[in-house]
Amino acid sequence: MDKRRTLLISAVLLAVVMTAMEMTALPAALVPDIRIADIDPMYFTLMLNFLLAGALCWLWRCTLGKEWKFGLQRDGFADALRRHAPVAVAATGAVAVAFCIGLLPFDNRPTVWRVLVEGFVYYIGVGMMEELYLRGLLQNVLQECFAGRKHPALYAVLVTSALFGLGHVVGCIGQPLLTGVCKVLWAAALGVYFGAVYVRTRNLTAVMLLHALIDFCGVPFCFSSGNQYPPIALAACVVCFGLLGVYGLMLLRKENQPI
Repeated sequence: MDKRRTLLISAVLLAVVMTAMEMTALPAALVPDIRIADIDPMYFTLMLNFLLAGALCWLWRCTLGKEWKFGLQRDGFADALRRHAPVAVAATGAVAVAFCIGLLPFDNRPTVWRVLVEGFVYYIGVGMMEELYLRGLLQNVLQECFAGRKHPALYAVLVTSALFGLGHVVGCIGQPLLTGVCKVLWAAALGVYFGAVYVRTRNLTAVMLLHALIDFCGVPFCFSSGNQYPPIALAACVVCFGLLGVYGLMLLRKENQPI
């Protein structure tokens, strides 16, 4: 087996391991609950797993993956945000407003610490973790595997986006069927957006920030005791995030290998 194939296989295996760690919360779930203020201990468990997965990725990068190009650099970061963040900000704002309207009247008074951890820090971790293994690892592997086809970037983005959408099925457990279907659809659309921005900019740091920014639309949930998506929020997510997916496809059309 040649060196490059070994590198690609190890990258896929790492992506699978990181995915399993995020979905199962193992091994951090074996650690006793951390309780601070009114913050749900689950968030500390998940964030600990993010750190462990990040450490595993760093270890791989220092050993088998020395030649791997994640795109974690400052060069091009500001330009990537200038070009592609405005649509994300608009979508996030619209969805956040829809959540606020749908969750009224707010019946929970969280501490500042809970809002900070559950509404911001956690989502920053999610953005970093998911972009590392989905775009930084898996999308790059797939693009190389599809190199013999006419549109390798398109195929790589579509496959990772489908996996990203299906990966949200686990989080839909206990939710109505309509909510689950909508989450899978809008997550897949967001995957197209993230993947396309990555293809165009090759800057994973910017994509991580965009991912976290969009997830911030869930902050209003901190002020509600309910955990169901209001109908207006479901509609807003499908429309706004669906449009981001369309925007991503438009970006891919501008790539050197047009669709």
